[in-house]
Amino acid sequence: MLSLALETRVGAVELALELEVRDGACLALAGPSGAGKTSVLRAIAGLLRPARGRVACGGETWLDTAAGIERSPEQRGCGFVFQDYALFGHLSAWRNVAYGLPRAVPRARRRGEALALLERFGIAARAEERPGRLSGGERQRVALARALAMRPRALLLDEPLVALDATSATAAARELTGVLRDLRVPALLVTHDFAQAALLGDEVAVLDGGRIVQRGSAAELAATPASAFVADFTGAVVLRGHARCDTEGLTRVALEGGGEVLALAPAAGEVAVSVHPWEIALAPPGAAASGSARNRLDVEVMSVTEIGNRVRVGLAAPQPLAAELTGASAARLGLAPGVRAVASWKAAATRVMPR
Repeated sequence: MLSLALETRVGAVELALELEVRDGACLALAGPSGAGKTSVLRAIAGLLRPARGRVACGGETWLDTAAGIERSPEQRGCGFVFQDYALFGHLSAWRNVAYGLPRAVPRARRRGEALALLERFGIAARAEERPGRLSGGERQRVALARALAMRPRALLLDEPLVALDATSATAAARELTGVLRDLRVPALLVTHDFAQAALLGDEVAVLDGGRIVQRGSAAELAATPASAFVADFTGAVVLRGHARCDTEGLTRVALEGGGEVLALAPAAGEVAVSVHPWEIALAPPGAAASGSARNRLDVEVMSVTEIGNRVRVGLAAPQPLAAELTGASAARLGLAPGVRAVASWKAAATRVMPR
């Protein structure tokens, strides 16, 4: 079990948070740039001394500012994969990995153990190459192998996929998921990408302004965001307005800028509402309402972007919207910038949150 309680200022951010990660689990600490994510990792590893805090792992106290306890980074034994991988440019891949091995490992065994780790990541054939001659995905594998070489008590990963192109990131994510599943130590990774957090973490904790604002499974955060910030971060459309209950028991939200949407959850006053892009349907102007979708807004297409086998459509309305649909549907509707349409979705899909 890795546990952390931290209070400190880092630049303009006041970090104040507590978290626990059980053995064999991976927590993804997600949030925008500048939220303090990397500083949390550095405090755990002993590279940043907080004003007040406590860090413990495996029953051992690594830091307790109140008790005057502070173990050095070497004594903590964290496996740390830095955002830029921090490999030694003058050393070959296997020597980078061997550098991470405990000093007790005899010199005669160090190359063999390093090669075994590189083989685990399918990169043993590149063992003699220096980092400058490796691809981004290959450098990441070397960095992971080096982190595991030290038999870490906890694994820390700083934006592990950010330096990779889309193809390499997909492959690296599969490998990393396997590594995290096989480990029996707590793992904490930070990312600004909710999709990566959902893919790699057993749980996701959203960090905003130095504080954890919600924690749970990725599905829970997407389905029931605790705030407009969390909804926006998970990729939902967020609209702002004033809510009131009507005689039918529905909540009517008058949107800022014009228009109105319905929701089932009771609310009053200033609120934010969210809906997932894939819950929004598009139809030509003047099309008759179909099904049970009671929310309808006139929109103008601003952008059409292919994402895998889906198409994301940016929409101008009283407030910006985004819809996600199949390529066939987009083609059938003739969607292109400047095209007018009607966006619709169900009241049951409209989530209401305090502002």
